[in-house]
Formats: sequence, structure tokens, C-alpha cells
Amino acid sequence: MKRKNFLGLALAATALALTAAAPAQAQTYKAEYKMSLVLGPAYPWGKGGEIWANLVRERTQGRINIKLYPGVSLIQGDQTREFSAIRQGVIDLAVGSTINWSPQVKELNLFSLPFLMPDYAAMDALTQGEVGKDIFRIIDKAGVMPLAWGENGYREISNSKRAIKMPEDLKGLKIRVVGSPLFLDTFTALGANPTQMSWADAQPALATGAVDGQENPMAIYTAAKLHTMAQKYVTMWGYVADPLIFVANKDIWASWTPADRAIVKQAAVDAGKQEIVIARKGLAEADKPLLKDIAANGVTVTQLSPSEREAFVKATRPVYDKWKNQIGANLVNTAEKSIAARKK
Repeated sequence: MKRKNFLGLALAATALALTAAAPAQAQTYKAEYKMSLVLGPAYPWGKGGEIWANLVRERTQGRINIKLYPGVSLIQGDQTREFSAIRQGVIDLAVGSTINWSPQVKELNLFSLPFLMPDYAAMDALTQGEVGKDIFRIIDKAGVMPLAWGENGYREISNSKRAIKMPEDLKGLKIRVVGSPLFLDTFTALGANPTQMSWADAQPALATGAVDGQENPMAIYTAAKLHTMAQKYVTMWGYVADPLIFVANKDIWASWTPADRAIVKQAAVDAGKQEIVIARKGLAEADKPLLKDIAANGVTVTQLSPSEREAFVKATRPVYDKWKNQIGANLVNTAEKSIAARKK
């Protein structure tokens, strides 16, 4: 009889322990996770974040719910503070720009070297090859968990004054740029007057003529309707591209089960692939239909010939050489070899 009582008490105690453990385990998951984005779902960038959040919610049966915070609103719109805020836990997840994170991770300046990547195949050779793996190891070591690649796109230049066909055409133009010293060096070398400001501040500045021009992917040009902000001249020069990176805060990452971590990562990879297709739509095709749509708004679209492009390459080469050593010559050399070996 005593033995039966002992077994009964033991079983009851085990059941109680299990029921007590269940809520404790559930408490490691937050009701909502915060995802930081510079742009909302009206843009390919924000759409990538939205796709990722939806895939995670579906595939985890609602265990992981993610809310989007566009406009880097979790850090008062300061794009260059985003990486530090992810590391510190102010932000749980993000789809971020290599440009914006370059102040904290100098190797990310690789993608902003002027005229390093001549085409989409070159960008893919970097992000999907050895360079991409090296960058992910560097980001991991810097305290943030990298999961997948996305794309903001090639940054083309627009302005309100004149068509830009040669470096001299940039002389004296006040061009809005992101908060990166490399961008300042590049535009200064071309004779422009680069002005750093956030994207939120840039749009009214363009509309009022406080700045003459800007450089951004064409998906942003069209979604923001920059032709209505006096940006009547566009030059397709493809001087730099801006890969995006899907990441998670490391403490948040560690709080999830291995199965859920696998789901979140695969969802990021799938969302990244979809987002890249969206970002390239209208430009990756041979006839580039997006440019026809832009021209239909009364915009002069200039596409540089190889010799015209080469003049910009030469004008910015001192900047390239200066930054190659700052970024890391070995990494840049690997990138150059990967691009040379790419399948076009």
C-alpha cells in the first residue's frame, strides 16, 4: 500500500512539474517581435520584410509573430544606428542595408566601392559566393545573427538640373547621399557637393529644391514618385549596389527552439529570393520596361555607353584604391576575382 501511495505521489509530482514547465518554456517567446526596416511594404525592401514576417507566422503556427517598424522608427529614424540597436536588443529582427551598417562593420563598404559590380551577375557572384560567406562570418562575429541576402538594387543618379553623361556634369550639384564617408569621398571626387541626410528628410529637400539630386535604386525612384519632386533627369550608371541582409538579435535567436530557428532562417532565405525578383523587376529584362515607364513621365533617361561609364570609373579610382585598404585588401581581391569569374 505504501509503495502504491509513493508511486501515485511521484506520478502526481511529475505531472505537476511538467505542467509548471510548459508555461515557463512558453514565456521565453515574446508575444510580438519587432522588425526594423528603412522602407515600408510599398517598396521592395519593405515587401521583403513583410514576406518574411508572414512566412514565419504561417510556418510557426503563430508561435513567432513579427511586427514591422518602417522608417527605422525604433531608433528615431537614424539609419546608421540600426546595427548597434540590433546588437543591443532594441531591435529583434531587421532587413538592413549594407550601406547603413558599414559604420559599424567596415567590410560592408565593399559593396559601395565605386563601379566594383558591373551587373547583376557580379552582385550575385559576391552575395551567393565566398565573399557572402565571409561577410556573414564577420557580421556574426560583430554580434548579430545573419540569415539571408536581399537587395535594394543598383543606385542610379537623378537631378533637377541636367542630364549627367560625364563626370563634369556633376560639378557643383548638391546631391543627397546616405551617411557614409565613402559616399562623400566618391561624390567629392566627381566634383559634386554631397549632402548627408536621412531619406525622410531628403524627399522634402528635393521637392523644395534645397538639394538638386539624389542616388537610389529605381524601385525607390518610382515608388516615391521622384519625378514629381523635380527629378527630371536620370542616369543609369550602376555605380554601386546595395545588398540587404536579413538578421536577428542573438539573444532572441538563442531563445527559440532549434526547429523554430530553422524555420525563421529558411523563411528569410525564401523571402530574400522573392524580394530580389521584386527589386529587379523592369530592369533585369533586356528591354528594361521600367525605364520606359519613367520616361513616359517626361523624365530624360540617360544610359551610359561603355566609354562614358569608363570616364566615371577613372574619376573615382583614387577613392576605390583608398578604401580598398580600409575595407581589407584580401576581401576586395576575393571580390574582384569572383566577379571576373562570374557567369554572365
